[in-house]
Amino acid sequence: MVQDIKIESDNILYRLERWEPPDGNTVTGKLPSDTSGSHFGPNLQAFILYQYYHALTTQPLLLEELREFGIDISSGQLSHILTEGKDAYHREKQEIFETGLEISSFIQVDDTGARHDGKNGVCTFIGNDLFACFESTESKSRINFLELLRAGYHDYVINPDALAYMASQGLANAQILKLSSSMPAVFENKLQWEARLRELEITSPRHIQIATEGALTGSLIEHGFNPDMVILSDDAGQFNILKHALCWIHAERTIRKLIGYGEDHIRELENSRSQIWDLYAELKEYKELPDDSKKARIELQFDTIFTRETCFASLNQALKRIHQNKSELLLVLERPEIPLHNNLSESDIREYVKRRKISGSTRSGTGRKCRDTFTSLKKTCRKLSVSFWEYIKDRVENLNAVPRLSDLMRAAV
Repeated sequence: MVQDIKIESDNILYRLERWEPPDGNTVTGKLPSDTSGSHFGPNLQAFILYQYYHALTTQPLLLEELREFGIDISSGQLSHILTEGKDAYHREKQEIFETGLEISSFIQVDDTGARHDGKNGVCTFIGNDLFACFESTESKSRINFLELLRAGYHDYVINPDALAYMASQGLANAQILKLSSSMPAVFENKLQWEARLRELEITSPRHIQIATEGALTGSLIEHGFNPDMVILSDDAGQFNILKHALCWIHAERTIRKLIGYGEDHIRELENSRSQIWDLYAELKEYKELPDDSKKARIELQFDTIFTRETCFASLNQALKRIHQNKSELLLVLERPEIPLHNNLSESDIREYVKRRKISGSTRSGTGRKCRDTFTSLKKTCRKLSVSFWEYIKDRVENLNAVPRLSDLMRAAV
């Protein structure tokens, strides 16, 4: 059995009938629906989308490739196929995100640099083993992260959840009283919210930041975001909201980066790392079979490891810092379903690192949005064991034989 592939251009000339009825108007036949009124057929369009968004082929190389295959296409036409008329894909990506937040008990998050139009930006990943969503923005602040979690809503809400968040972040009681005076309150957009802050004479940048984060938190919960949703991160401060868990791999990295200055230091480092990985193994066993007696033993073991004093001052400081994150590192004892590490998000977001090295940055807002959308769809297809090639062909031809990805996510729960 010898497998091969056939690559050649396939051109079809359509002759459309044209009739002139008694009223003098002209009636012309229609092209097949799968051509979508384009000069390029569905297989070619699917191939272009697959090569660019899956194989990470740059536009110049893809243009050269197509011309060598005998396709008569310009760079502008290629760009149009890649970025224009993709509203259906954007809607499906939004469905994936909303469904993921609705059915999941935890999400994993990360971000990386994503330049746009010659300026530094950031791409945030939100997902888990069922879905992946990417969103490129200009900043990586906590306000930006909360805005992304709103999943399409744009309001700011002052309710008990918002005030509780502000109090936990140390906002002055005088400012909280001002904001609570009209509770509950809903501000439809950013302009209304900023006007309200000025009206209440809340002008300090720090106070504005905390109040805005609180109002965004209130909006999240008002629109059904599960406050018990665990957010697993690598300890980046912008992700530390609501119920937060930390990655053990990143936590241990603070120990691994240390360099001992003598045999005693090296021995203490090796001993500490060995104890940490022994504890990690205990946590993995606990995840498989939770038990209250194991839970108490693991908590004691954690305190023993991270409160001990050694002859290496830098190691002592690193151990102390990890111990301060005890509740976030041991949240798995309360929620055994959450992962112990954030490797999934690290792996998924590597797509952007590769794209950044190959292509540099996006230039148009439409191009950036399409990059986010098709990367989200590709990664979600992979998690759901759906062929991205078959998915692209199905959507280009409007067959809808491949179910909506959000429906497959619900079926997988």
